[in-house]
Amino acid sequence: MSAPCLLIIDDEPAIRKLLRAALEGGAGYRVFEADTGESGLAAVATRQPDAVLLDLGLPDLEGFEVLDRLREWSDVPVLMLTVRDDPDEKVAALDSGADDYITKPFHTGELLARLRAVLKRRQTRQQEAQIILGDLEVDFVGHEARLGGDLLNLTPIEYRILAALAKYAGRIVTKSVLIQAVWGENPQNNQDSLRVHLAALRKKLRAGVKAPVILTEPGVGYRLMIPPGTPDQPEA
Repeated sequence: MSAPCLLIIDDEPAIRKLLRAALEGGAGYRVFEADTGESGLAAVATRQPDAVLLDLGLPDLEGFEVLDRLREWSDVPVLMLTVRDDPDEKVAALDSGADDYITKPFHTGELLARLRAVLKRRQTRQQEAQIILGDLEVDFVGHEARLGGDLLNLTPIEYRILAALAKYAGRIVTKSVLIQAVWGENPQNNQDSLRVHLAALRKKLRAGVKAPVILTEPGVGYRLMIPPGTPDQPEA
């Protein structure tokens, strides 16, 4: 099986060189480059990459516009690269269809871990009947979850929160997306209720030795993942 193909869309030659060295030389990916939004969109169509690393600040098109146009015809995973650390922009990127984001300057190890998670999620995780994360099993058919083989005593809302996070395990789920998944198309202001149910769900997950944790991404949303250093941790 050939190595995954990645497309870098970034107008900074130094960043593209750094990324190519880490992804191609260090991790063995096949890498292609584009330095504008228009050329990047064309490259996605012709190269059909397994994932895209997209800079928010491009000379011809804003990264958000590239993402919006891309999502009209492609579900290729997109990891946003940005020097901006504004939570509102991160929320907008995720809500627009980005799979994750990473802020420049970034640590190569973190980038590779995020990328592995993005590529893994492409394997039709949302269509799976069951997801296993460490010693947590989420059964989407039976609408139940088990921890270490034991049935978790979850309320209906707690289960819906866990199921929504598990479908995107490793990825940030924004508050608005999570609230809609739990309370439906016309949710009222349920942010306070969401925090209460999340607190209860976190307590129940702590009983597992290799259970995933729900991380808070301040101002953005939540992420379900196996914490680093967990024994027998599966690769992200």
